[in-house]
Amino acid sequence: MRADGRPQLSPVVVAVDDDGRLLVSTRETAIKAKNLARDPRASVCGLNDGFFGEWVQAEGNAELIHLPDAMPLLEDYYRRISGEHPDWQEYREAMRRDKRLIIRVVVDRAGPSVSG
Repeated sequence: MRADGRPQLSPVVVAVDDDGRLLVSTRETAIKAKNLARDPRASVCGLNDGFFGEWVQAEGNAELIHLPDAMPLLEDYYRRISGEHPDWQEYREAMRRDKRLIIRVVVDRAGPSVSG
């Protein structure tokens, strides 16, 4: 949420870890990270690759995990989205240079549970 209470929206790529938590990679300087640091409530709307058809909304509280603790999670996030990186050392350097962090959302509610 923005400081004025309105939702702050960003298109993101979301991975799901083995415990069902949502993972998003972002920069420390991103507005979404600053807003979540102030208010951890998060909502994600997931669309299928074709856009139309099935979708899901998930809500929960976000945790911001900063470097160096974020590095294993950033690597796991990449693997879940894209597979193996051709040069993990290059990837790690880019994550440090970009000041990346992981947003991890514990899902409290997901749906839709009914359709109209």
